[in-house]
Amino acid sequence: MNKSFRIISLLSVVSITILFINAMNKDEVKVEPASNTHKSYKIKSLTLPTNLNLAGERVPVEIPDVKERMERELLVNTYWQSNGLLLLKRANRYFPILEPLLKKYGLPDDFKFLALAESGFTDETSNVGAAGMWHFMKGTGKEYGLEINDNVDERYDIEKSTKVAAEYLRSSFERFNSWTLAAAAYNAGNYGVSRRLEAQEVTNYYDAKLPDETERYVFRILALKEIINNPEKYGFVFNKEDLYTSQKTTTVKVDTAITNITAFAKRYGMNYKEFKILNPWLREHHLNNKSRKMYEIKIPVK
Repeated sequence: MNKSFRIISLLSVVSITILFINAMNKDEVKVEPASNTHKSYKIKSLTLPTNLNLAGERVPVEIPDVKERMERELLVNTYWQSNGLLLLKRANRYFPILEPLLKKYGLPDDFKFLALAESGFTDETSNVGAAGMWHFMKGTGKEYGLEINDNVDERYDIEKSTKVAAEYLRSSFERFNSWTLAAAAYNAGNYGVSRRLEAQEVTNYYDAKLPDETERYVFRILALKEIINNPEKYGFVFNKEDLYTSQKTTTVKVDTAITNITAFAKRYGMNYKEFKILNPWLREHHLNNKSRKMYEIKIPVK
Protein backbone atom coordinates (compact mmCIF):
# COMPACT_ATOMS: atom_id res chain seq x y z
CA MET A 1 0.00 0.00 0.00
CA ASN A 2 2.72 2.43 0.97
CA LYS A 3 4.79 1.47 -2.06
CA SER A 4 1.87 2.05 -4.45
CA PHE A 5 1.19 5.43 -2.82
CA ARG A 6 4.83 6.49 -3.29
CA ILE A 7 4.76 5.49 -6.98
CA ILE A 8 1.54 7.45 -7.57
CA SER A 9 2.99 10.49 -5.78
CA LEU A 10 6.19 10.34 -7.85
CA LEU A 11 4.21 10.09 -11.10
CA SER A 12 2.14 13.11 -10.03
CA VAL A 13 5.24 15.21 -9.38
CA VAL A 14 6.72 14.25 -12.77
CA SER A 15 3.47 15.12 -14.55
CA ILE A 16 3.22 18.54 -12.87
CA THR A 17 6.86 19.26 -13.73
CA ILE A 18 6.29 18.41 -17.41
CA LEU A 19 3.19 20.61 -17.54
CA PHE A 20 5.11 23.51 -15.93
CA ILE A 21 7.98 23.22 -18.43
CA ASN A 22 5.57 23.17 -21.37
CA ALA A 23 3.80 26.26 -20.04
CA MET A 24 7.10 28.07 -19.67
CA ASN A 25 8.10 27.19 -23.23
CA LYS A 26 4.84 28.62 -24.58
CA ASP A 27 5.35 31.94 -22.75
CA GLU A 28 9.05 32.09 -23.35
CA VAL A 29 10.43 35.64 -23.56
CA LYS A 30 12.89 36.09 -26.36
CA VAL A 31 16.11 37.70 -25.16
CA GLU A 32 17.92 39.79 -27.71
CA PRO A 33 21.60 38.98 -28.20
CA ALA A 34 23.92 41.26 -26.28
CA SER A 35 25.13 42.83 -29.50
CA ASN A 36 21.60 44.08 -30.27
CA THR A 37 20.64 45.31 -26.81
CA HIS A 38 21.90 48.90 -27.16
CA LYS A 39 21.80 49.58 -30.87
CA SER A 40 21.02 53.24 -30.29
CA TYR A 41 23.84 53.83 -27.79
CA LYS A 42 27.34 53.91 -29.17
CA ILE A 43 30.66 55.00 -27.73
CA LYS A 44 32.18 56.94 -30.58
CA SER A 45 35.67 58.22 -31.07
CA LEU A 46 35.66 62.00 -31.35
CA THR A 47 37.22 64.04 -34.13
CA LEU A 48 39.15 66.98 -32.74
CA PRO A 49 38.26 70.37 -34.19
CA THR A 50 41.19 72.03 -35.92
CA ASN A 51 40.38 75.50 -34.58
CA LEU A 52 40.68 74.80 -30.84
CA ASN A 53 42.03 77.80 -28.99
CA LEU A 54 42.14 79.41 -25.58
CA ALA A 55 41.64 83.18 -25.67
CA GLY A 56 42.75 83.14 -29.31
CA GLU A 57 45.89 81.06 -28.66
CA ARG A 58 45.78 77.99 -30.94
CA VAL A 59 46.04 74.45 -29.59
CA PRO A 60 48.66 72.55 -31.67
CA VAL A 61 46.73 69.27 -32.01
CA GLU A 62 49.18 68.10 -34.68
CA ILE A 63 51.61 67.33 -31.83
CA PRO A 64 50.87 63.69 -30.85
CA ASP A 65 50.87 64.09 -27.07
CA VAL A 66 48.82 67.30 -27.29
CA LYS A 67 46.27 65.45 -29.41
CA GLU A 68 46.06 62.59 -26.89
CA ARG A 69 45.69 64.89 -23.90
CA MET A 70 42.98 66.90 -25.66
CA GLU A 71 41.13 63.75 -26.70
CA ARG A 72 41.26 62.45 -23.12
CA GLU A 73 39.51 65.49 -21.65
CA LEU A 74 37.02 65.72 -24.48
CA LEU A 75 36.07 62.05 -24.11
CA VAL A 76 35.90 62.17 -20.30
CA ASN A 77 33.69 65.26 -20.29
CA THR A 78 31.50 64.04 -23.16
CA TYR A 79 30.79 60.57 -21.78
CA TRP A 80 30.39 61.64 -18.15
CA GLN A 81 26.93 62.63 -19.31
CA SER A 82 25.26 63.46 -16.00
CA ASN A 83 28.04 65.83 -14.96
CA GLY A 84 28.22 67.39 -18.42
CA LEU A 85 24.50 68.12 -18.48
CA LEU A 86 24.62 69.66 -15.01
CA LEU A 87 27.53 71.89 -16.06
CA LEU A 88 25.54 73.02 -19.09
CA LYS A 89 22.57 73.85 -16.89
CA ARG A 90 24.65 75.80 -14.37
CA ALA A 91 26.61 77.62 -17.07
CA ASN A 92 23.35 79.11 -18.31
CA ARG A 93 22.80 80.58 -14.83
CA TYR A 94 26.27 81.98 -14.16
CA PHE A 95 27.78 82.88 -17.54
CA PRO A 96 25.50 85.92 -17.97
CA ILE A 97 26.79 87.16 -14.60
CA LEU A 98 30.45 86.42 -15.34
CA GLU A 99 30.69 87.69 -18.91
CA PRO A 100 30.25 91.42 -18.16
CA LEU A 101 32.54 91.10 -15.11
CA LEU A 102 35.33 89.53 -17.20
CA LYS A 103 34.97 92.31 -19.76
CA LYS A 104 34.99 94.94 -17.00
CA TYR A 105 38.17 93.56 -15.43
CA GLY A 106 40.04 92.97 -18.69
CA LEU A 107 39.95 89.18 -19.01
CA PRO A 108 39.19 87.22 -22.21
CA ASP A 109 35.69 85.74 -22.23
CA ASP A 110 37.14 82.19 -22.33
CA PHE A 111 38.10 82.44 -18.66
CA LYS A 112 34.50 81.79 -17.67
CA PHE A 113 35.32 78.18 -18.59
CA LEU A 114 38.24 78.26 -16.14
CA ALA A 115 35.82 79.20 -13.35
CA LEU A 116 33.54 76.36 -14.43
CA ALA A 117 36.44 73.89 -14.48
CA GLU A 118 37.55 75.05 -11.03
CA SER A 119 34.31 74.81 -9.08
CA GLY A 120 31.61 73.39 -11.34
CA PHE A 121 29.65 76.42 -10.06
CA THR A 122 28.86 74.64 -6.80
CA ASP A 123 29.19 76.01 -3.28
CA GLU A 124 31.72 73.42 -2.15
CA THR A 125 35.17 73.66 -0.59
CA SER A 126 37.91 71.54 -2.18
CA ASN A 127 39.87 68.97 -0.18
CA VAL A 128 42.75 71.45 0.12
CA GLY A 129 40.55 74.32 1.30
CA ALA A 130 39.96 76.24 -1.93
CA ALA A 131 36.54 77.90 -1.95
CA GLY A 132 34.17 79.98 -4.01
CA MET A 133 33.51 80.02 -7.73
CA TRP A 134 37.19 80.70 -8.47
CA HIS A 135 38.49 78.30 -5.81
CA PHE A 136 40.82 80.62 -3.96
CA MET A 137 42.89 79.43 -1.04
CA LYS A 138 42.55 81.55 2.10
CA GLY A 139 46.08 82.93 1.85
CA THR A 140 45.70 83.99 -1.78
CA GLY A 141 42.32 85.57 -1.16
CA LYS A 142 43.58 87.59 1.80
CA GLU A 143 46.70 88.61 -0.13
CA TYR A 144 44.45 90.16 -2.77
CA GLY A 145 42.25 91.96 -0.25
CA LEU A 146 39.31 89.62 0.27
CA GLU A 147 37.79 89.47 3.73
CA ILE A 148 37.95 85.85 4.92
CA ASN A 149 36.95 84.77 8.41
CA ASP A 150 34.34 82.61 10.12
CA ASN A 151 31.66 85.27 9.70
CA VAL A 152 32.37 86.65 6.22
CA ASP A 153 34.13 84.90 3.32
CA GLU A 154 34.29 87.05 0.21
CA ARG A 155 35.61 84.17 -1.87
CA TYR A 156 31.88 83.39 -2.24
CA ASP A 157 31.08 86.88 -3.51
CA ILE A 158 30.99 86.54 -7.31
CA GLU A 159 31.78 90.16 -8.10
CA LYS A 160 34.65 90.55 -5.62
CA SER A 161 36.21 87.15 -6.29
CA THR A 162 36.03 87.67 -10.07
CA LYS A 163 37.88 90.96 -9.67
CA VAL A 164 40.63 89.18 -7.70
CA ALA A 165 40.82 86.32 -10.23
CA ALA A 166 41.21 88.88 -13.01
CA GLU A 167 44.03 90.64 -11.15
CA TYR A 168 45.85 87.33 -10.63
CA LEU A 169 45.42 86.17 -14.22
CA ARG A 170 46.38 89.51 -15.75
CA SER A 171 49.51 89.50 -13.60
CA SER A 172 50.35 86.01 -14.87
CA PHE A 173 49.76 87.09 -18.46
CA GLU A 174 52.16 90.02 -18.03
CA ARG A 175 54.74 87.57 -16.70
CA PHE A 176 54.41 84.89 -19.39
CA ASN A 177 52.89 86.83 -22.30
CA SER A 178 50.48 83.93 -22.78
CA TRP A 179 46.90 83.43 -21.61
CA THR A 180 47.41 79.66 -21.84
CA LEU A 181 50.35 79.81 -19.43
CA ALA A 182 48.36 82.22 -17.24
CA ALA A 183 45.64 79.57 -16.98
CA ALA A 184 48.24 76.91 -16.13
CA ALA A 185 49.73 79.21 -13.48
CA TYR A 186 46.28 79.59 -11.93
CA ASN A 187 46.54 75.89 -11.13
CA ALA A 188 50.25 75.46 -10.39
CA GLY A 189 51.24 78.97 -9.30
CA ASN A 190 53.34 81.54 -11.13
CA TYR A 191 56.54 80.42 -9.48
CA GLY A 192 55.90 76.73 -10.13
CA VAL A 193 55.28 77.24 -13.83
CA SER A 194 58.11 79.75 -14.24
CA ARG A 195 60.63 77.43 -12.55
CA ARG A 196 59.75 74.50 -14.82
CA LEU A 197 59.83 76.57 -17.99
CA GLU A 198 63.26 77.88 -17.08
CA ALA A 199 64.64 74.46 -16.15
CA GLN A 200 63.32 72.90 -19.37
CA GLU A 201 64.31 75.90 -21.53
CA VAL A 202 60.88 76.25 -23.12
CA THR A 203 58.41 79.13 -23.28
CA ASN A 204 55.20 77.39 -24.35
CA TYR A 205 52.61 75.47 -22.28
CA TYR A 206 52.39 72.73 -24.90
CA ASP A 207 56.18 72.19 -24.88
CA ALA A 208 56.51 72.01 -21.09
CA LYS A 209 56.41 68.99 -18.78
CA LEU A 210 54.26 70.14 -15.87
CA PRO A 211 52.62 68.39 -12.88
CA ASP A 212 49.95 65.88 -13.92
CA GLU A 213 47.06 68.01 -12.65
CA THR A 214 48.34 71.08 -14.51
CA GLU A 215 48.90 69.05 -17.68
CA ARG A 216 45.21 68.14 -17.64
CA TYR A 217 43.97 71.52 -16.40
CA VAL A 218 44.11 73.62 -19.57
CA PHE A 219 42.75 70.76 -21.66
CA ARG A 220 39.76 70.40 -19.35
CA ILE A 221 39.02 74.11 -19.80
CA LEU A 222 39.28 73.65 -23.57
CA ALA A 223 37.04 70.57 -23.49
CA LEU A 224 34.34 72.38 -21.51
CA LYS A 225 34.51 75.32 -23.92
CA GLU A 226 34.09 73.03 -26.93
CA ILE A 227 31.23 70.98 -25.43
CA ILE A 228 29.25 73.90 -24.00
CA ASN A 229 29.58 75.89 -27.21
CA ASN A 230 28.50 72.85 -29.29
CA PRO A 231 26.33 70.67 -27.03
CA GLU A 232 24.32 68.88 -29.73
CA LYS A 233 27.53 67.90 -31.53
CA TYR A 234 28.49 65.92 -28.43
CA GLY A 235 25.07 64.37 -27.80
CA PHE A 236 23.64 66.75 -25.20
CA VAL A 237 19.98 67.37 -25.96
CA PHE A 238 17.79 69.68 -23.88
CA ASN A 239 15.13 72.34 -24.10
CA LYS A 240 15.78 75.94 -23.14
CA GLU A 241 13.47 75.62 -20.15
CA ASP A 242 15.64 72.75 -18.84
CA LEU A 243 18.50 75.16 -18.16
CA TYR A 244 18.97 76.93 -14.84
CA THR A 245 18.53 80.69 -14.66
CA SER A 246 19.57 83.31 -12.12
CA GLN A 247 17.11 85.28 -10.04
CA LYS A 248 16.88 89.01 -10.69
CA THR A 249 18.22 90.91 -7.72
CA THR A 250 18.93 94.37 -6.42
CA THR A 251 21.12 95.38 -3.49
CA VAL A 252 20.62 96.87 -0.07
CA LYS A 253 23.60 98.58 1.57
CA VAL A 254 24.22 97.76 5.22
CA ASP A 255 26.89 99.31 7.47
CA THR A 256 25.65 97.87 10.77
CA ALA A 257 25.47 94.43 12.32
CA ILE A 258 22.67 92.04 11.41
CA THR A 259 21.81 90.14 14.58
CA ASN A 260 19.06 87.97 13.10
CA ILE A 261 19.28 87.03 9.42
CA THR A 262 15.87 85.34 9.45
CA ALA A 263 14.17 88.55 10.60
CA PHE A 264 16.24 90.64 8.16
CA ALA A 265 15.35 88.34 5.26
CA LYS A 266 11.63 88.48 6.04
CA ARG A 267 11.69 92.27 5.78
CA TYR A 268 12.67 91.84 2.12
CA GLY A 269 10.33 89.01 1.24
CA MET A 270 12.83 86.16 1.69
CA ASN A 271 13.20 83.24 4.03
CA TYR A 272 16.54 82.26 5.56
CA LYS A 273 17.45 79.78 2.81
CA GLU A 274 16.69 82.26 0.01
CA PHE A 275 18.87 84.86 1.74
CA LYS A 276 21.79 82.42 1.98
CA ILE A 277 21.49 81.39 -1.67
CA LEU A 278 21.72 85.02 -2.77
CA ASN A 279 24.41 85.95 -0.22
CA PRO A 280 26.66 82.89 0.26
CA TRP A 281 29.58 85.06 1.42
CA LEU A 282 27.83 85.54 4.78
CA ARG A 283 28.77 82.25 6.45
CA GLU A 284 27.01 82.48 9.81
CA HIS A 285 23.50 83.26 11.06
CA HIS A 286 24.39 86.90 11.68
CA LEU A 287 26.70 89.67 10.45
CA ASN A 288 29.12 90.98 13.08
CA ASN A 289 30.38 94.14 11.32
CA LYS A 290 32.11 95.71 14.32
CA SER A 291 34.09 97.95 11.96
CA ARG A 292 30.90 99.37 10.38
CA LYS A 293 32.02 98.27 6.93
CA MET A 294 29.60 98.85 4.06
CA TYR A 295 28.24 95.55 2.74
CA GLU A 296 25.90 95.02 -0.19
CA ILE A 297 23.13 92.51 0.48
CA LYS A 298 21.35 91.01 -2.50
CA ILE A 299 17.59 90.86 -2.33
CA PRO A 300 15.14 89.57 -4.97
CA VAL A 301 13.41 91.91 -7.37
CA LYS A 302 9.68 91.40 -6.93
